[in-house]
Amino acid sequence: MKTRNFLTVAFFAFTLFGTTATFAQKEKTVTVGGAPMYPSKNIIENAVNSKDHTTLVAAVKAADLVETLQGKGPFTVFAPTNEAFNNLPKGTVETLLKPENKKLLQTILTYHVVAGKMNASDIAKAIKAGGGKATLKTVSGGTLTAWMKGSQVYLTDENGKSAQVTIADVNQSNGVIHVIDAVVTPKS
Repeated sequence: MKTRNFLTVAFFAFTLFGTTATFAQKEKTVTVGGAPMYPSKNIIENAVNSKDHTTLVAAVKAADLVETLQGKGPFTVFAPTNEAFNNLPKGTVETLLKPENKKLLQTILTYHVVAGKMNASDIAKAIKAGGGKATLKTVSGGTLTAWMKGSQVYLTDENGKSAQVTIADVNQSNGVIHVIDAVVTPKS
């Protein structure tokens, strides 16, 4: 009788945990920075696992934006890679991470965020509707201009600098991330 009860409990546990594992495995993930990005997790929960976004995560923490980006959203985040930050003039990142520059850092980071969820197809439609360009209003109050070259989406900031979307449609529970290869900045 004890063996039968044990087998029943074991079967129940396997079924319960097996179903949970199967559910997690069925999520359509995108790999960013060597880590799967789960649509059931929020922007911060996923970003902290990307080895290509450690500088961005450090900046978000220094700017006290973690709670915001864990919020309901939805948000469209254009996420620069570590390499994008490394391409800034020497000392820029270190200067921005200083407590006295928190407001400026917040402005730059929120310039990479658009309210609402815009997948690549939404951006492409907006570009087409705009005759080849779409103006995206950022959370910081600035604008980014989206445009395409072939099938590639680019963003141009208010200073004329462009960034290419290198990985699109990384869906999150509170929006979407598009990985970009440059840091974009608002008009100074």
